[in-house]
Amino acid sequence: MTNQEYQDAVEWLFVQAPNYQTDGEKAYKPGLQNITKLCGFFGNPQDKIKTIHIAGTNGKGSTSNMLASVLQDSGYKIGLYNSPHLIDFTERIKVNGENCDKEFVYRFIQKLKNLPADIQPSFFEFTTIMAFEYFEQQKVDFAIIEVGLGGRLDSTNILTPLVSAITNVALDHQNILGNTIEEIASEKAGIIKENIPVISGDENETVKTIIRKKAEENHSPFIDATAVKTDLKSDLKGNYQQKNIRVVLALIKELQNIGVEIPEKSTKSGLLNVQKNTNFLGRWYEFSNNPLTICDTGHNQAGLEEVFSQLNAIPKHKHIVLGFVNDKKIDEVLNILPPDSTFYFAKPSINRGRHPQDYEDLLKKTKISYKIFDDVNSAYLSAKQNIKKGEMIFIGGSNFVVGEFLEKNLQK
Repeated sequence: MTNQEYQDAVEWLFVQAPNYQTDGEKAYKPGLQNITKLCGFFGNPQDKIKTIHIAGTNGKGSTSNMLASVLQDSGYKIGLYNSPHLIDFTERIKVNGENCDKEFVYRFIQKLKNLPADIQPSFFEFTTIMAFEYFEQQKVDFAIIEVGLGGRLDSTNILTPLVSAITNVALDHQNILGNTIEEIASEKAGIIKENIPVISGDENETVKTIIRKKAEENHSPFIDATAVKTDLKSDLKGNYQQKNIRVVLALIKELQNIGVEIPEKSTKSGLLNVQKNTNFLGRWYEFSNNPLTICDTGHNQAGLEEVFSQLNAIPKHKHIVLGFVNDKKIDEVLNILPPDSTFYFAKPSINRGRHPQDYEDLLKKTKISYKIFDDVNSAYLSAKQNIKKGEMIFIGGSNFVVGEFLEKNLQK
C-alpha cells in the first residue's frame, strides 16, 4: 500500500458516506439499525472487547484520554476511540497512544466497499465498526469509546460496557438533540444500560435528577462525580479539567470495584502524562511559549465560556483567531468574547465552515477590533505579525480551526 492508495481510500470513505464532521445534520443517521447490521456482518467485534462508554456535551475527549493514560500506566493495553480528528483520520482510533495502522485502515475500507446493499452506513458508523474491529484484532485489555453525538441513538450505543460516564450536559446540536437541557440530558442518559454503573459529572441538579432517574429505571448504580474530592492535577491544562478529573477518578473506582487493578501511583502518573501517553492535542494546548500561543477546541457556548474565562485571567493583550461552522449561534458567542482583545475571524476550510462575511453585521455591532480572513492560517500569520512583546495568541472556536492550524504549523 502506498501513501497515495491510503489517501485515496480515506477520501472514498469521506465521499461515499455522509460525514457529520464536514456535512452537518444531513449526515446524522439516528438509530442502531445500521450499526447492528454492520457489526453483525463483521462478527460483532464489540462483544469481544471490554469497553468503557463516555458521553457528554464537553469533556468526553479529555476524560477518555485521561482514563486511557491512567490505565496504560497501570500496564494495560488500551484502545481509544475519539472524534473528530484534528489532522489525520487515524487519530480517531488509537492503541496505547499510537494512531491506528494505515495499512489496516486501507484494507478495512476495501471490505467496506463490498458491503451488502441493505447496509448503508454513515461515515461515523463506518469508523465505529472500524474501531471495534481494530481493537478486537489488537487484543486490547480495555477500549474506551467516546459517543459521537448525543447518546441514545448514537451508533456507539450498541455497546454493553463495564461502566458508563456522562461528563456534563449543555446546549449543543439543538437541531438534533433538542432545544432544552432536559431534552439533551435525556438523550445522553440513553447510554445507561441495565445494571451497568453510570458516572455523572454535571453539577446541574436538573441534569443529575434526569440521569439518576434513568439509572434507577435500569437498576444501574448512579455515582455523582461532583462529590469526589481531590487535589490531583493533569498535564492537560485548562481550569475545566478539574471537573473531568473527578469523573476519571469515579470511573477508576468503579473499575477497581470489579477487580481491575489500578495502583494509586498510576493514577497520579497517568493524569500527569496524558499528552505523552495518548498523544492528545487541542485542549488548552500550548503551541509555543514565545509568543505564548494557546489553542483549544472548545466550540459550544458552555465550552467557550470556560475557555474565555481562563483567557480573561491572563493579564496579557490577546490576539484571538476564531472560526465557526454553520450551526453555531454566533450572536451568543460574540456576547462572551474576552474584552480588550484583537480578533481575527476566519472561515474553517470545510463544507460547514462559515465565512465571517456572513456574520459581519453582528461583528460591527460589537465595536470590537477585528479583521476577516478566508482561511485560518492567514488569520494566524496576521496575528503573529501584529503581536507585540508581552502579548499572546489564542486559536479556537471550532475543532476544525484548531485542526487546520495544527496541520499547517505543528511540523514547522
